[in-house]
Amino acid sequence: MGKISFPKIFTDLLDEQNIRQSSLPPVDQWQPSLNGDIDIRIARDGSWYHEGSVITRAPLVKLFSSILRREGDEYFLVTPEEKWRLVVDDAPFYVIAVRREIRDGQQALVFTTKTEDAVLVDNEHPLCVEVNATTGEPSPYVEVRKQLDALISRAVYYELVEMAEIRQISGSEVHGVTSMGAFFSLG
Repeated sequence: MGKISFPKIFTDLLDEQNIRQSSLPPVDQWQPSLNGDIDIRIARDGSWYHEGSVITRAPLVKLFSSILRREGDEYFLVTPEEKWRLVVDDAPFYVIAVRREIRDGQQALVFTTKTEDAVLVDNEHPLCVEVNATTGEPSPYVEVRKQLDALISRAVYYELVEMAEIRQISGSEVHGVTSMGAFFSLG
């Protein structure tokens, strides 16, 4: 049996992700000076707040999320002329759903965020789990786009646990999921 070509099997999923990525503004190319801090906060559950009140207009949140950039540990809303620092409690995106695609015996996982980003889990958009050393609680993340992660909701994490397989890695049993031919540990 020849080598599996994941791009061919999941062309539509890759196209969906690439179209979304290419439609985003080129925030990495914009280099405005810092204008200051803006009273916007992204909560751990992906809710956006302005001056302490939740922003309920989904199109506005989606617009803001499209001009978001991370530099080191700080986050900014960036336009060609302005750059405003905002507060992110954990990760700027929040995964609310997972879709499992199985084709030719191969699996791909697609996450959907609160801001309607579709993220195909692969080596460029890896799934990782950080475990709190004190509580032992897992915090699963997926990279949405360059240096911008999404916290995976507890409900979606439980769905991943239900899909998990066990592999022997370096003599230890590791629970994880496979997507686009890559294996991702669940903690």
